[in-house]
Parts: sequence; structure tokens; C-alpha cells
Amino acid sequence: MLDEDARRVFSSKALNYFDELSKNMSYTKTAQSLGITQPALTQQIKKIEKVVGAPLFYSVGKKIYLTDAGTLLLSATQDIFNVINTVTDQIQQKSSESSGTISIGILAAVETKVLEDFIVEFNRINPNIEIDLILLTRREIWDEIQNNKIDIAVMYLPDNTIKNWKSYKSKKIINDTIMLVHNNEKIFKKGKATYKEATVQPWATYLRGYYFTDLLIEKFKNSLVDVPKIVARFSSPYQILKFVQESDDIYAGLPLSFCIANERLVKSYTTVLEPAISSELTFVYRDDKDKIPRIKEFFNEWDSFLQKTSYTDRLRS
Repeated sequence: MLDEDARRVFSSKALNYFDELSKNMSYTKTAQSLGITQPALTQQIKKIEKVVGAPLFYSVGKKIYLTDAGTLLLSATQDIFNVINTVTDQIQQKSSESSGTISIGILAAVETKVLEDFIVEFNRINPNIEIDLILLTRREIWDEIQNNKIDIAVMYLPDNTIKNWKSYKSKKIINDTIMLVHNNEKIFKKGKATYKEATVQPWATYLRGYYFTDLLIEKFKNSLVDVPKIVARFSSPYQILKFVQESDDIYAGLPLSFCIANERLVKSYTTVLEPAISSELTFVYRDDKDKIPRIKEFFNEWDSFLQKTSYTDRLRS
């Protein structure tokens, strides 16, 4: 039995600090992401080490690694978080389907037009259910859904940031394809562009670590083609499109869904790459989330919404 002081050390805040440090393996980066000072983080870890009676991390040069004790505590911490999340879901499953909040995290690169239109309609049918819509990076999405801070993620798959699918489900929305955005009439008339043809000019692209940036790099390297020279990076597809269309001989790769939804804005040529680079846009959520009445209602209304008019047609409207 832990005494009172030990129980204070093993608070949810302390375990969250430890969990974040285990992900980042950097005191500086972790302190910044948590919004605390590095000495405060170090002090908290030392308190935990004092209670367990063993160091949790060891260092080699400037890098830190988990000790055996740290690995055991990390496994236990994740089990604790899973128990809390499961209990929370069970409680929510008993709540009314006509009230409460649904928190949705959307990958920043996703075209949100159809989802925004759906939320308007969903609100008309379920006016007492609040919807929180949050734009997030890949890592933020995974952290938020893992820690039960969002109910549903809207993201592209496959995504190697998700290591363990045991506790999660996915619901496919559409297949999406990367289009080469360019001003080369010869490529446009041919109707497709090889990776080598796509790299003859410099590119504007998403920021480092964004899903499509990593996907393009992976596909090009797997095809033994040099990654294109990057001259500008942006967080928004609108920014990328504007840069390409107001520059000379700059290419970009943008999702087909974005190009369809913004057909009036896209003045450049759009051509499919060969081989095609495709991903599934999906809803991702913790197992049993779809048993919570309001979330079950959300998915039922979503299916009905697309039965009336397809996702692609709604992108065009």
C-alpha cells in the first residue's frame, strides 16, 4: 500500500509527465510540449524514481533511454490510462444520445468541406449535441485520441504513427489520391506523370512531418527516384496552391479531394502520378466509442448523409 506522499507522486499529472518524456526522450522538448520548466519536469521524475527506488532513465551522451524499471513503469502507465479511458467510455455509453459533446480531431491536411456541411445538418437534427472540431497535426491527433481527449479522429491511413491497433477501430470515408499540380502542358496532355517527370522542377509542399510530405518521400525513395527540390513549405493546401500558381515552374502534390472541392481556385494543371499515390481518409476512434449513444447517432447520420449524395458529389457542390 502506497503512503499518502507516494500517492501524490503517482498523480495523473506525474504519470502524464513521465509518459510524455518516454515519447520524446528529451527533457527540453518534453518541458516545452507540457508548458513547464525543465527543472520542474526533472524534479517530478526524480520524485517518481525515489518512490520506485530505481532510476527510470539513463543517458548515453546527450540521448536518454528507458531503464528496465522505466520500461515496466511505462507499461503500467499505459495500462492505467487504458483503464481510465475504458471506464470513461462505459459511463458515456449510459448517457443520453440527445446531449453531450463529440470532440473531433482533423488532420490539418484534410479537406474539411463535406464534414463541415455534415455538421451543419447534424446540428439541425441533434441541436443539443455539441461538436468540437479541432485541426491537429499527426502527432497531436494520436496523442489526443490515445489519451481520450478527442472522440473521433479524421486522418489518412496507413500511418506509421499508430503502432498498436488493438484498442482502435477505423471507418473508411474515401480513397484519396495525390495529384501533381503543375503548368506543363505536355504532361497534362499525356494524362499522367512519372515520378521522374514530377521532379524536374522544384516543389512547394507541406511542412516536415506532415502526412503527405512523409508519404511522398517514402514513395519516391521506394521507386529509387530522388526527392524533388523543395523551395517552400506550408501548413495549408491553399497556401501551397497560391504559391504554385503565382510562381514560375513550381510543382506541388495536393490531394484530389482538395482539387475537386476547390475547382474554381485551381487554375494550374492537375495530373495523376504514375504509380498512383493513394491513401484512405478514415474516421479513427477507440474501440467501443461507437457504442456511446451520441457517437453511434453521429455515424448513423453520417451514413444517411452520404446515401443521399455521395462524398465526391458533395465535394463538387
